[in-house]
Amino acid sequence: MSAGVAPRPWTTWTARTAAEFAKVLAGYRAHLTQERGLAEPTVAGYLSVARKFFEHLTSSGRHDLSRLDATAVSQFVVRAGQTSCIGTTKQVITGLRYPLRFLHVAGQAPTLAGSVPAVAGWRGSALPKALPPGHVERLLASCDQATASGRHDLAVLTLLARLGLRVGETVRLERGDFDWRHGEVLIRGKADRHERLPLPVDVGEAVAEYILGSSRVERQGPLFVSSDDPPRALTVQRTRALVRAACHRAGIPPVSAHVLRHTAATEMLRAGASLIEVGRVLRHRSLATTAIYAKVDREPLRELARPWPVTSR
Repeated sequence: MSAGVAPRPWTTWTARTAAEFAKVLAGYRAHLTQERGLAEPTVAGYLSVARKFFEHLTSSGRHDLSRLDATAVSQFVVRAGQTSCIGTTKQVITGLRYPLRFLHVAGQAPTLAGSVPAVAGWRGSALPKALPPGHVERLLASCDQATASGRHDLAVLTLLARLGLRVGETVRLERGDFDWRHGEVLIRGKADRHERLPLPVDVGEAVAEYILGSSRVERQGPLFVSSDDPPRALTVQRTRALVRAACHRAGIPPVSAHVLRHTAATEMLRAGASLIEVGRVLRHRSLATTAIYAKVDREPLRELARPWPVTSR
């Protein structure tokens, strides 16, 4: 126990106020960042689940973590599943196991990570959501290129829709990541992976117009900055709001920024790209992740479908 290998014995620690729960969250944050080395967006997601779980415990009168049981855990998961889709509920389940393990190792709660119930849902059972043909063009056309904010939005939307970048990858871009001579862009992806992608002409033109028309973009630092004084770097939240605002201007139903990534993959397949090529552009680690897009192109799938048996009367 002194070496930190085995969990400490349970204590009589009792959190009776929101302030004491906040102390637990602070320790949990330190665990995620310092011991697990997780990126800030990932830490924020895990903290959000833990915070909601503690709020659930408070509202149900369960203040003593040492008496926490599987019933409280199951009730929280069921409650989350009633208001969320399968994908979001799965994220809640994953995010709940981490704080439960942390509380056990810290000697504040019994071991309950194994009591988190699973949710029914099968990998690859759903179709990836993508915008209908022509909607990307309407999104891009909604940006007023005569203004600095319009050129800013156009560059962001073009990167999301043409290269299929994740929101986090977009906000981490820097001016020096673009190799104009060789037509490449450096992407800082998940798990601190750095990969280069070819730079399509329309993407390069949109980014170049934004840089040349803005006096706020420094040679070092984030590429996308706001028009505030002082300028602020583009955040994940502001990027998502930017996409929703563009949908409103274009007169189409609002979608998440990740739908643009699905749209990029779908358009590449329809243009004749293979699943392997799509996976390379999206930088998937496994071909199984890319395989979900095989279901969006229905014409080739017709060749695989067996004829429906017809019975004679």
